Amino acid sequence: MALKIDALDSALLAELAADPRAPILELAQRLGIARNTVQARMKRLESSGAVRGYPPDVDLQAIGYAVHAFLGIELDQNKMDAIVEALRTFPHVLEVHATTGRADLLVRIAAQTQQDLLEIIQRVHAIPGVKHTETMLALATPIEYRCLPIVEHLTKIPPTP
Repeated sequence: MALKIDALDSALLAELAADPRAPILELAQRLGIARNTVQARMKRLESSGAVRGYPPDVDLQAIGYAVHAFLGIELDQNKMDAIVEALRTFPHVLEVHATTGRADLLVRIAAQTQQDLLEIIQRVHAIPGVKHTETMLALATPIEYRCLPIVEHLTKIPPTP
């Protein structure tokens, strides 16, 4: 069952996205609500799994990982779990998605250089069950990962005709 998000939840999430380290009392003051309300809303969002945490947003390019790529992997279907577990051990693998279409997995990778990327791809090819890969370099990221627009969309009242 999907968690019902209202305008207050949306506003709270927007405040937390802008300042993940904001104290509860400060959030309450910004939103014009009671401290206990903020605590209760945060607890509900966290316990439902809708909010998974407040990690820092690290600029990978700023720490030397300027080469980003997407790797589509075709694989032997009965080895998917083992391949995913092998990919989990690669520190350069940022995320893995099971997909439809030609590629069975879509893997996002960060590397320091193109040579590093090549070595990572070669290591992926060495995983038993990997049949074929296709690499797409990310030249730019005009829209970074985001979720607030869809949360805000959930809480908007549709216009009346």
